[in-house]
Amino acid sequence: MTTDPRTPTAPTYAPDGFWDEMFEAPGRVRPHYADLARRLATLAAPDVAKRQRAAELSFQAQGITFSVNQDPGGPEKTMPFDLVPRIVRADEWARIERGLEQRVRVLNLFLHDIYHEQRILRTNLIPAELVLGARGYRREFRDVDVPLGVYTHVVGSDLVRDGQGTWYVLEDNLRVPSGVSYVVENRRVLKRVWPQIFADYRVRPVEGYPQDLLDVLRAVAPGSDDPTVVLLTPGVQNSAFFEHAFLAKSMGIDLVQGSDLFVDDAAVYMRTTRGRRRVDVIYRRVDDDFLDPLAFRADSLLGVPGLLATSRMNRVTLANAIGTGVADDKAIYAYVPTLIKYYLGEDELLPNVKTYVADDPSERAYILEHIAELVVKSVNESGGYGMLIGPHAPAADLEEYRARVLQNPRGYIAQPTLALSRHPTWSVDHLEGRHIDLRPFILYGRDVKVTPGGLTRVALRSGSLVVNSSQGGGAKDTWVLESDAC
Repeated sequence: MTTDPRTPTAPTYAPDGFWDEMFEAPGRVRPHYADLARRLATLAAPDVAKRQRAAELSFQAQGITFSVNQDPGGPEKTMPFDLVPRIVRADEWARIERGLEQRVRVLNLFLHDIYHEQRILRTNLIPAELVLGARGYRREFRDVDVPLGVYTHVVGSDLVRDGQGTWYVLEDNLRVPSGVSYVVENRRVLKRVWPQIFADYRVRPVEGYPQDLLDVLRAVAPGSDDPTVVLLTPGVQNSAFFEHAFLAKSMGIDLVQGSDLFVDDAAVYMRTTRGRRRVDVIYRRVDDDFLDPLAFRADSLLGVPGLLATSRMNRVTLANAIGTGVADDKAIYAYVPTLIKYYLGEDELLPNVKTYVADDPSERAYILEHIAELVVKSVNESGGYGMLIGPHAPAADLEEYRARVLQNPRGYIAQPTLALSRHPTWSVDHLEGRHIDLRPFILYGRDVKVTPGGLTRVALRSGSLVVNSSQGGGAKDTWVLESDAC
């Protein structure tokens, strides 16, 4: 890999004062991006357009789509994809890996504690009512011992970089995190439409994720040497159905719906053309509320009656476990540094974004006074919904969110508006800076494994800070270098 950042043929591009992943300054490329910048400089707009169109056709041909549940204009869409990959140095990734591993381990210790002894709730380090009153806390799962002590087998934590280039964890997703299929497919498509750029770099592979996931699921099976693993999907109307089908096919396991499973004699079985078959592990992509109509929502047609009781008896393993949502509640997120210190006796390796919890009276007063400067989020929403970006919001929206916070303080947190890092992104016929984040995926079975890469989401609208695909965002391939040696 070329190390000289003085690239006379670097594309015309202005970082505009934000931390830019590729450029240190106008015309000055960061060393690990130098070879990519040279290739970009040689491309004419029609060539990029041709490759971009080939990528779109490839996604369409393979059915790589997502659904927008709250879009009445037609739910099925092709994931927008930008050809310019994000590159992460090996040493930088090593720090991210260590920080994510620390975080996943401590969140599992927290989950075990609050569903068993509840030691931390007696310390006043975190308000007990904040935990026990969380929508994701499931009293029905108290005193259940899960295999290997692991509650969150699949985690997607969202990372951002601020204006100084410092990495922060923006939030954790511990229930049914989605997006990993695009990590794998983005790599495959980029190799297909622009293979030449891979000749300049040694990039760590991401294609092994499905096998790694299967290894984790088999490791947590309750006492079977040859466990049967299935993936439980809500069905084709779910926004992430492509991913469900992709992962099931890649792992070589059955993709099932609730109607395909039943409980008999405290065991879960799958209906097949050859009769019933015992199921040992369910990788569930169905939310807690819909998993078992006997225990949660009685009107659910997506789950399996009796599944909770069977899980409590450790006759079947659910990945992720029931009740993990309490640990990715955005109000609980604010206390993760405290949890790391309490359970591990360590300082956090990846810092949180400063977070104000509206349930705290003094912090609520600060939110109400400074709402025009803050990002206000609903603690239980995702996908960019239930969020106010104060500096960009009209006065009527500011007043609406003030009223919401006052009416339901437990339901909201607020954070400073970060100057999210930007990355060159192709726009019509030239490069423009667009804000990005990163969702790495962490697997936890017998040990913790972080897939080397992740989903880089990009806000395709100029100036937008919202990267979610449901809000008009797209994605980039994410490269983690094997070595920083050039």
